[in-house]
Amino acid sequence: MNLKEIVLRSNLYGTCDASICVRGPGYVTAQDIILPPYVEIIDNTQHIASLTEPINLCIGLEIERNRGYLRKMPHNFQDGSYPIDAVFMPVRNMNYSIHSYGNGTEKQEILFLEIWTNGSLTPKEALHEASRNLIDLFIPFLQKEEENLPLEDNQHTVPLSPFTFHDKLDKLRKNKKKIALKSIFIDQFELSPRVYNCLKRSNIYTLFDLLNNSQEDLMKMEHFRLEDVKQIVDILKKDFAIDLPKKKF
Repeated sequence: MNLKEIVLRSNLYGTCDASICVRGPGYVTAQDIILPPYVEIIDNTQHIASLTEPINLCIGLEIERNRGYLRKMPHNFQDGSYPIDAVFMPVRNMNYSIHSYGNGTEKQEILFLEIWTNGSLTPKEALHEASRNLIDLFIPFLQKEEENLPLEDNQHTVPLSPFTFHDKLDKLRKNKKKIALKSIFIDQFELSPRVYNCLKRSNIYTLFDLLNNSQEDLMKMEHFRLEDVKQIVDILKKDFAIDLPKKKF
């Protein structure tokens, strides 16, 4: 249960291995976990166990970044392993308030958000993720509107087919101006983890963000190499029929 309470932070989705190897007597805390370089512990003082005898404690860990709540079933694991239900919910609490300002007919409203997280995501990152998920939920309705499908007044539900990434690509090729480039995220590109992380550190999250840069701009980013730029150029040309300019005009 103590392991379940440890909060980790990583820029990569997926599973990685970690380990604990400690000799007692003494206390075992989160700082004793040996992690990959791209994973960090939010609170190194988090208590794991107490060893009262001079024995060796060696534990192999499997760490995963995901979303929501994941329940591990014992029969899916080999002998000697111990499954732990995972809670991928970094947002602890959230409040909102709406305030009016202005005079007369020019009165407007402003939305204030208060977000608390466990540290694995910053409040700003949590808001960005939530906004992106909300956009993805409404994309099917935009698709129906573009197809000009009539809706009857007494029809309360409309069967919507999944709006896949390939559908976005097809529409983009037919008419780039009608597709919101901000709704296509770099997560959907077949990028290497290093290139993906470099783009995110430069606040490039969508195709729209990427197209605001030239090849020269990408080369100026930290840890970006010529072959990385070539990878992005090839993806844009192959999947979107877009040529990324070498320099900004």
